[in-house]
Amino acid sequence: PFAVEHIPKGNNCLDAAKACNLDDTCKKYRSAYITPCTASTSNDVCNRRKCHKALRQFFDKVPAKHSYGMLFCSCRDIACTERRRQTIVPVCSYEEKEKPNCLNLQDSCKTNYICRSRLADFFTNCQPESRSVSSCLKENYADCLLAYSGLIGTVMTPNYVDASSLSVAPWCDCNNSGNDLEECLKFLHFFKDNTCLKNAIQAFGNGSDVTVWQPALPAQTTTATTTTAFRGKNQPLGPAGSENEIPTHVLPPCANLQAQKLKSNVSGSPHLCLSERDYEKNGLSGASSHITTKSMAAPPSCGLSPLLGLVVTALSTLLSLSLAETS
Repeated sequence: PFAVEHIPKGNNCLDAAKACNLDDTCKKYRSAYITPCTASTSNDVCNRRKCHKALRQFFDKVPAKHSYGMLFCSCRDIACTERRRQTIVPVCSYEEKEKPNCLNLQDSCKTNYICRSRLADFFTNCQPESRSVSSCLKENYADCLLAYSGLIGTVMTPNYVDASSLSVAPWCDCNNSGNDLEECLKFLHFFKDNTCLKNAIQAFGNGSDVTVWQPALPAQTTTATTTTAFRGKNQPLGPAGSENEIPTHVLPPCANLQAQKLKSNVSGSPHLCLSERDYEKNGLSGASSHITTKSMAAPPSCGLSPLLGLVVTALSTLLSLSLAETS
């Protein structure tokens, strides 16, 4: 008898590409960006504008299990990581002859509504928080991955910086920053050393923590209405210049806790559920850390009405019994 050979784990990124070709929607939109992103023109490598537009359509319209499968696949060797890095055809969509300054690139991004709003989404939804379980302030990998992929196809298109890590960055550096060097490095650091984003990519790639990212994905992943509406429409952009600030967000009163309870199957404490009046009164439009112990300790007023009703009913019953006895 001959020894059975142990087959090593395959190339997940290659498997994801094959799976894409078996899905009509994925195959259609992948072909739609491969063509303009690889076709050379007389003056340049490709038509970058058409390439970017097709990439945006791919990530807006293809189900996450396929688009993310190709972009966030887990790898064990260079052949796999290089295929992952090549997903967006970086020679056209990402790389240029020279690297602009990151703050100049950010200024360019701010002149375009799509880029400006998606960059704001990225800063909001991929904000790291070392004290949280997921390393994300919002504890939501899905929102972070959605915000990151939303930048692909804009002037702020990010990609893996090499084939040996999960570090990503836009095509820019901090040369010629002058007095703004610290601000520039802070901006670049948010991409390259973002533990929230790295954990989100790893969690998707190896399926180790699906409970954190999966619930936020649309129930019917065959349509793009949810993701496009989330990205493009009714996005509060904040005051001019605020996009570079790393924003903090408060939990919506009551509704968010109920949603968290549904997602995690953990019973939420009603004492954390603030009424709209408390929400406004305590000025909780800033960071979630501003929620005071006083407002958290006070039970919601909505829980008092049924109790009061029971007390009144009990008293009226006792009174009617005592009257019946006396008569």
